[in-house]
Amino acid sequence: MPVCAAPPFAADQARTPSCNVGWRAHDLLRLHRLALFDGEPEWVREAFDRAPMAVVRRALVAESFVAIGVRGTERSQRYGTWARCTDIDASVSPEALVECASSMPNARAVLPPFSALASLRRDATGPLHDFAWGPAGSAGFELATQVPTVSASSDLDLLIRTPDALDRDHARALLAQLQTHADGAGIRVDAQLDTPSGGVALAEWAAGKSRVMVRHASGPRLIADPWATIDHHEDVI
Repeated sequence: MPVCAAPPFAADQARTPSCNVGWRAHDLLRLHRLALFDGEPEWVREAFDRAPMAVVRRALVAESFVAIGVRGTERSQRYGTWARCTDIDASVSPEALVECASSMPNARAVLPPFSALASLRRDATGPLHDFAWGPAGSAGFELATQVPTVSASSDLDLLIRTPDALDRDHARALLAQLQTHADGAGIRVDAQLDTPSGGVALAEWAAGKSRVMVRHASGPRLIADPWATIDHHEDVI
């Protein structure tokens, strides 16, 4: 079964999404319609009826389209598809969801991912305080939809906006802060840096590797500097 629908536009129309369209990778979109494509998994319609929201994913798109991902109830239920911009009613960014955690029902707020999120939010003196950041993955989806998605064994996925270059020492300080809160909650915290070139794992950048994997709209690449203009001659994975 395909994990992504075929693009509803010609290949020569695809381009890197502009930040001017108003949505960035990991933003959650509320849709009033989800287009049907050939080969769609059976669970997609049920998932959309339960929570009519999808996450913006990194992909080349034609004008008036946005690449989205739909998630089901099982970990294996993830499907990449497409929406027209006119089908979008509202959007919410990961950083806007941080405050939502404070109003969660107690029965959900005590789950380890939300406990770790609340602890990070209160940590005003830590290095994360210098950035715009927020929950992605299952925690972000539940906060946006109010549909129970997180379990006691879920990871906490975070997105950290880093439009400016992040030196390795600062990256290591960030990683240490996240690890402290992860250990306190007994879970794994997985952070991704949102750089001008795409998504980069914080742990990979902090490790000091000469090149890191960047999740770019045109596909994953190995590059040396995620804050430099992406070189199309860099290694494509």
